Parts: sequence; C-alpha cells; structure tokens
Amino acid sequence: MVDRQTASDFFPLHPEALRDQSDASLWESVLAAEIHPLLCALALVTSDEAFIDPRFAPRVELPAEGPPPHWGLDDDLVDEARRLAFDRLRLLRDQGKTLTDDAEPPLLERTIEFAIGRDHGVSEGLIRRELDLPHDPSAPAWRLEEVAPDRRFHVAIIGAGMSGILVAHRLQQAGIDYTVFEKNADIGGTWYQNTYPGCRLDTPNFAYSYAFAQNPYWPSEFSEQRDILSFFKSLSAEFSITDRVRLNTEVLQAHYQNDAGLWTLRVQSQGGEIEALKFDAVVSSVGQLNLPKIPDIQGAEEFLGSAWHTARWNPEVSLKGKRVGVIGTGASAYQVVPAILSEVESLVIFQRNPPWMLPTPRYHERISDAHQCLLGSLPHYARWLRFFQVWATVRGRWDLVRVDHAHQHPVSVSAANEALRVVLAQHIEAHYADRPDLRQSQVPNYPPGAKRMLRDNGVWPAALKDPRVRVETRPISGICASGIEVGNEDHHPLDVIIYATGFRASEFLAPMEIVGLGGRKLHEWWDGEARAYLGMCMPGFPNFFCMYGPNTNLVVHGSLILFAESSADYIMQCLRALLIGKQRSMVVTDEAFQSFNEMIDRENALMAWGASSVSSWYKNDQGRVTQNWPLSIDAFFKMTEKPCLNDFEFMA
Repeated sequence: MVDRQTASDFFPLHPEALRDQSDASLWESVLAAEIHPLLCALALVTSDEAFIDPRFAPRVELPAEGPPPHWGLDDDLVDEARRLAFDRLRLLRDQGKTLTDDAEPPLLERTIEFAIGRDHGVSEGLIRRELDLPHDPSAPAWRLEEVAPDRRFHVAIIGAGMSGILVAHRLQQAGIDYTVFEKNADIGGTWYQNTYPGCRLDTPNFAYSYAFAQNPYWPSEFSEQRDILSFFKSLSAEFSITDRVRLNTEVLQAHYQNDAGLWTLRVQSQGGEIEALKFDAVVSSVGQLNLPKIPDIQGAEEFLGSAWHTARWNPEVSLKGKRVGVIGTGASAYQVVPAILSEVESLVIFQRNPPWMLPTPRYHERISDAHQCLLGSLPHYARWLRFFQVWATVRGRWDLVRVDHAHQHPVSVSAANEALRVVLAQHIEAHYADRPDLRQSQVPNYPPGAKRMLRDNGVWPAALKDPRVRVETRPISGICASGIEVGNEDHHPLDVIIYATGFRASEFLAPMEIVGLGGRKLHEWWDGEARAYLGMCMPGFPNFFCMYGPNTNLVVHGSLILFAESSADYIMQCLRALLIGKQRSMVVTDEAFQSFNEMIDRENALMAWGASSVSSWYKNDQGRVTQNWPLSIDAFFKMTEKPCLNDFEFMA
C-alpha cells in the first residue's frame, strides 16, 4: 500500500501561532476570514456542532454573477457567527491545546451536508477528493512490485508543467519508473513560458492547487505568475521529481514499434544531440496553450521596430517612452495593457471582439496578514476555503451558457444566458458612462460564454479611458516598416508591436510526430480534427495517453487541476489493469472513440461556444469545438472514476 502523504507534509501549518495573538488581532483575523470555511473548520477542530447550525448554512443556488458575500447569509447572522468563532478561537488560544486536522467521520459528514446541502447531486468521491479527506484518497493503492513483481515498466512523460508533475508524482507513488522530457530550461510549463507584465491567474488561487497538496500560503487572491511557478517548482522538489526531468530536451518523434510493443522516442538536447529511447508507455502533458499564434498579416516582416508575442516576452526591450501597439483583447492583453501603461508614450489596442467581463473587485488584492495568520494556523480552514472556491465552480456558469432552442434572441442562447448578458452588459456600460464612444465598442455582440470571459476590477476600463490609449476597432489591413495600417489609408506609427493573439490551441501535440500501429501518423489521421476518447486515448496508439487533451478545456466551470487529477487517476488505473492482466499494451477501440466524440460534438453544439459564430480559440479552422468540455464536472469525474475495459483492446 502507498503511504498517503498529507498536505501538511508539503505546507506545514503552525497552530501555535494562535497563542501569540491578542484579542484585537484575533478579531481582525475573524473579520478577514470567509465565514463558512471558518465555521466548518471550527466544527471539526472543536467537535462542536454549534458552528454548523443550519441557520448559518450557505445558499447553494448561485446568481448569475457568482456567489454573493458569505454565500447569501444576512448581516445579522454573519455577525453572530463571527462572535461565536471569535469566542472559541480566544478560548483555544488561552487553553493552549494542540490543534490537529483529525475529524470524526460522522461529524465530517454533517459538516459536508451543512456546507453544500444533502441533494447536491455530485459524486461523493469528487467531494472527498477535493477536501483531501482522507488524505490523498486518489493515491494509487498499489505498487508495481505487488501487481507485476517480475515486470520492468518505464513511462515517458512529455512536458514538466502542472499535468506532467502530477503524473510523475502518481507514477512515483506506484513505484513505476519514469522520465520527464521538458523542452524549456526549467519546469513549470505555461507558468515558465509566460512572463509578460501582469501575468496572473484568473481562477481563485486556492482552487488552483492539487487537492492532495493544498497551499495555505498564497500571497494573493489571484496570484501572479512567479508565485504559481514557485508553487510547482517547490512541489517538484518535495516530490523528488526535479532530478527525473531532462530539461532543454525536446521530443521530436514518438514511434510505436509493433513487434516489440514499445514506444521509441527521438529526443534532441540543447546541444543538438539526438537520442532514441524506448518506453513502455507515453503520457503527453504538453497541454493546449504552448504554441504562440502569430496572425499572418501582410507586411509584418517589413516592420523595423521590435515585435513579439506575449508568451515570448522580450525583457531586453524597454517600453519607456515607446509607441506601442497591442493586437488582441483576450486574456493576455487584458493583463498586460494595464501593467505597461505607465511606461509607454502611447498605446493602440487593435480590437476584433471585446471581452465579456466578470465583476471581480478583489482580482489584484493581496491576502492580508490577518487572514494569512488564520490560514497558516487553524487546521482545516485553508482546506475548506479551497473547497468552497472549488464548489463555486463545480456548476459555475455552465447552466447559464446552455442553448435553449425555444429561446429566440439575436445574441443570447437561453433565458438564463440573457439574464447573465444583461447583468454583465450593465456592468460594462457603467464603466464607460462618461465615454459613450467606448461604451458602444466594449459591449460584446455575442453570447456570454462563447469566448473566454475575463475578470474585471476596473483596471481594464481605466486603461482604455487613459488619454494615452486608443482603441482601434477597424480591421488591420497591413503592417509596414513604421507601424500598422487600418482601413484604406490610416496608419498608426509604432515602435513596438505586441501580439496578444493567443495560441495554436487546435494543433494538439505539435510539432511532435506521433506514429502508432501500422505506421499511422497521428496528425495525418486527425487531419486538423483533433479528437480523443475522454480527451486521453486515440485508436491505433497503444499505451499513449494525453493530459489536457482534446475537449478537456474548462471555461465557465471547474478547474483545470481538478480535470488533471481525474485524468491522472484514470491513467494510473489503466496502467494497473495492463500490469495485472500481464498485457503488453492497450488501445481504445474505434467504436468507443467514435461514440464518445459523437456525444461530445452533440453536447458542444448545445453550448454558447458551439452555437455562436464568433471567432474563438475554442474551435479549429473547420469550426469544430476541439477544446472545450461541454458536460458537467461530475460527468467527467464519473467517466474517469473507473476505466471501462470493454472500450479497450489488450495485446499480450
């Protein structure tokens, strides 16, 4: 059996810190806390069910704009709950008791029911995994030497980002040998590559950590790139993965050898040396957002200034006093424009479609010292804070972006989608009440959810209203030596062009060549239509699995880490079935592959991003949605909880 490490093994709490708090500082911590995670934590620490009195229970139904403060609890009840929490924290401080994160199962069950209700309709296993109770429930409960003592098994992992680190950890827990290949000079994946000013999370920070290694010490509500990178690097060291990663090594080709039942990987190191290495299985963890997309604009090569993509930021060029053009208004532009505005002389934003903005007042806020004290000292609190953040995204806005064909409207796709559109449009219009020119150009004319929605704390509208900024909505007609041309003859003179134009998301696994059974070449077989069974497996490619593969992107609900953990668990169960059965390889059947993808296409057509004709990176060049998961989070959890082995062919 595998030893299940606890989150405190990676990020230890310091309960003794409570003893040093004055009444005033304790009260400040209570005021800074999220009330429901605090009540749940105190119920489990003290075994006192007064903290989970149904009167304090949160509202489970969420309005279109997200959870209200304290999940809809009225002010009088919030104040009463705070007083109750403060009195008990003060008593715990004065008694000097040792606080632990143990909890009796019956009390835990009642606390979960208090938090999310009884008829929530979500798998118990998903809830327990996200709460990390018992500790690391997804750790493989087997080891290679137990299920196949005479077999050597070596797995290649391509990519050392969030998904690659996770798979490496699970393989290590099961005692399976692995090697990670990373083309970059360090681990971290997208958080290593994207260093542009302003780069940060747009999902709540605590939810963006592994369920089994939750970090209570995030510095911000939505942390910056350097903090996320530090998190993954520190865990890689703690997991003893770092030494198993071959940096500056690119996988050029993976070729399945039918006779040997092995994958041969051709890898190239930074010095140019090419090696051929053999593996029993391959896990691609390269993700979807790693190849920058540079639009093909006439004359781009003639530009005499500096130009780069946000994902390949050039720190050698100062923007001080420069005339800068930013092409695109997606997530990276949304972050980078306010961050560089104080340096530039002028800035032109070339906009095709404006983004829908989600009100997020605390988007740039740091977590206060008072809150940090509670997070780092009160057992269970950080865990429950993370769980409530995850819970808010389990359904998220999924119901609000589903298509209702009976709803007839020129923009929205359902009555619920229309309600969301009205709320968000009013929010945007309020920002530009003093700028009717911008108000007209900044309210999108496509349904919410059809493109990625972005977080708004007022910084983006303030940047657009700055006198140094101009929003250009006319199409770019070309680039010349001195700048960007629009319309028939208008010209914007520029010193720097920044491409905030996203990624070649539909080009999964590019530029690697993947060759499977009978010489089947993956990219030729896909022919621009990347598809996979459960986002992980393709017929004709035995023992080859994808993390964050086709149709596993999440945009209105859930967390990519949540999906990654389900995928990693599924892959480990597949490997166990392979090893226990003494089989050489397993490959998904054509029937299972076709049936799954027909269902995915039907469901994506019922989502705003599938029904709308607006351009987005969710679709490939043929208009098929290749990125997004259209079903509920719980549906993916159930599909991946246990492999349906009848969907695979095994080869001895």
